[in-house]
Amino acid sequence: MFVERSAAGLRADEFVLSNLSPSVAQRRFALGVVLVLLVVFVIVAGPLSGLPLKRVDAFIPAYGTAIFVIDSITAALLFAQFSVLRSHALLALASGYFLTALIAIPWTLTFPGVLAPEGGLGGGLQSTVWLYVLSHAGFALFAIIYTLLKDADPMGALSPRSIRARVLTTVGSVTALVCCATVFVTAGHAFLPRIMLDTAQVSYLWYYVIGPMAGLFVVALVLLWLRHRSVLDLWLMLVLFAYVIEIALTAFPIPYRFSVGWYAGRVYGVFSGSLVLLTLMKEVTMLYGELLRAVVAQRREREVRLLTGDAVAATVAHEIKQPLSAMTMDAGTSLRWLDRAPPDIEEAKAALQQIVNNGHRMGAVIDNIRTLFKTEPRIRTSLDVNNLIRDALALVRYDLQTHRVAVQTDYNQSLPPIEGNEVQLQQVLVNLITNAIDSMATEDGDRVLSLRSKVHDSSSLMVSVADVGKGVEPSAIDLIFKPQFTTKVHGMGMGLSICRAIIEAHGGQLWVTANLPRGAIFHFTLPIHRQH
Repeated sequence: MFVERSAAGLRADEFVLSNLSPSVAQRRFALGVVLVLLVVFVIVAGPLSGLPLKRVDAFIPAYGTAIFVIDSITAALLFAQFSVLRSHALLALASGYFLTALIAIPWTLTFPGVLAPEGGLGGGLQSTVWLYVLSHAGFALFAIIYTLLKDADPMGALSPRSIRARVLTTVGSVTALVCCATVFVTAGHAFLPRIMLDTAQVSYLWYYVIGPMAGLFVVALVLLWLRHRSVLDLWLMLVLFAYVIEIALTAFPIPYRFSVGWYAGRVYGVFSGSLVLLTLMKEVTMLYGELLRAVVAQRREREVRLLTGDAVAATVAHEIKQPLSAMTMDAGTSLRWLDRAPPDIEEAKAALQQIVNNGHRMGAVIDNIRTLFKTEPRIRTSLDVNNLIRDALALVRYDLQTHRVAVQTDYNQSLPPIEGNEVQLQQVLVNLITNAIDSMATEDGDRVLSLRSKVHDSSSLMVSVADVGKGVEPSAIDLIFKPQFTTKVHGMGMGLSICRAIIEAHGGQLWVTANLPRGAIFHFTLPIHRQH
C-alpha cells in the first residue's frame, strides 16, 4: 500500500472525504436536505405549476457558466484526491464532473437565442437538448462506475509521474469525447430524433428519453445506497437525488422550456453540482487547518526538545559545579596535610573521605537531574528539615570560609518531619545558599547568612535563607525563576528554576522577598509528613 500508518495506528487516508465515515449529524442534515428538495418539488409541481414565466435571456449564459465553474473546480479537487489516494473510483467520479463541466460550454452556445435563433456552433433545435441528455446520462454512468470501483485496490505501484500521466490521459479522453459529441449533435442535428418542436415546445419523445435517463440515476442511487460508507458517498447520493428531481421537473407538470418547473430544474442542477464542491472545499479547509496545526506543533516540539536539551546540559553543568569545587578544595587540603613535616595522615584521610563523599553526592545529583525530566514517581522518605540544613551548610563550608560569611541559624527543634527526596531538597538548599554567598561576595561590610526553619501552617513547614547582599531588583522578581534567566555575569539561569520545580514537585512553594535594609530572603514551604 502507498499509505503508511502513524504511531497511533491510523492511516492517513482514513481522514479524507472519500474514506471518512459520516457522523450522525451529517446523516441528519442530509435527510433534512432530502425533505426540503421533496417539499420544493411538490410546491413547484403543484401550486406553482400554472404560474406563467417569461424567457430571461441572461439566465442561460449565467446557468451554463455556473455549471462549468462549479463542476470544473469539483473535478479538479477530485483529481487532486485521486493523485493522493490513487483510487480508481475517484478517477471515475472526477471524469463525470469534468464531463458535465465541458458539456456546459456547447450546451450554452447551442441554446436557441444565445448565438443564433435556432442554436449556435452550426447546431439546430435538437442540439441543446441532446447535449443535456448526454451530460446527464454520462454523469450517471460515471457515478455507477464510481460505486462499482469503490472497493478496488488503489494504484499503489504507480509513480507520481505515472499518476499525472493518468490524470492527463483521462482529461484528454473526456475532452475528446465531449468534442466528438458536440460535433455529432451540431453537424448531425437534422438526423437526431425530434425532441424539440420549437425553441420552447417539447414533443412526446421527451418522455421516452428521460425515462431511461432517470433510470440510470435511480440505479446509481440504489447501488450507492447499498455500498455507501463515506461522507463523499453521502453527499453524492444527495446529488443523484437532486438530479432525479431535476429530470422530473423537466417533464412535470408541463414539458415546456421557461416554465416554473424548467427554471426550478436548472436551480436544482446548480444546487446538485454545488453539494460535493462545498463539501470538498470544507474538507480542504479543515485539512489545511489540521496541517497548519500539525506543522506548528511539530515546530514547538522541536523547540521544546532543543530547549530541554539545553536545560539538561545547563542543569548538569550547574549542579556538578559545587561538588567539583568541593572535591578540588579537599584534594588541595589533603596535599597540604601530606606535605607537612611530619605529614598529618589523619587530617589527610579526613580530606580524602570528603572527596569520596562529594563523589557519591555528584553521582546522586546526576541521577536526580535525570528524574527532573521524567514523569515516573520519585522515591521519598521521612526527613528532618533541620538535618537537611546542617548537611547543606557542611557541603558549602569551603565557600563560606573563603568569602568570610558568618552563619546564623534559628532551628525550631520541635518541627515535625517532612516527606521528600533527600538529594533533591539538599540540592535546593545548596543552590540557595550558594546564591546568597555570591550575592554578598562583592559587598563591603559584614556578610551574614541566616537560615531559619519554622511551622508555616497546620500542614507545612517553611525554610528561609536570608542574605545581606545586593538583593533582587523588583523588576526581576518574577523572572529569576524562569529557565535561562540570570543576573550573574557567568550564570546559566537554571538554578532557581530547578529549585522551584523541585519544591513544587514536593507540593510546596518557593518565593523571594526583600531583606531590608539590604539583601534578599528566599522562602520555601514543604508539606508535613503524614503517617498512613
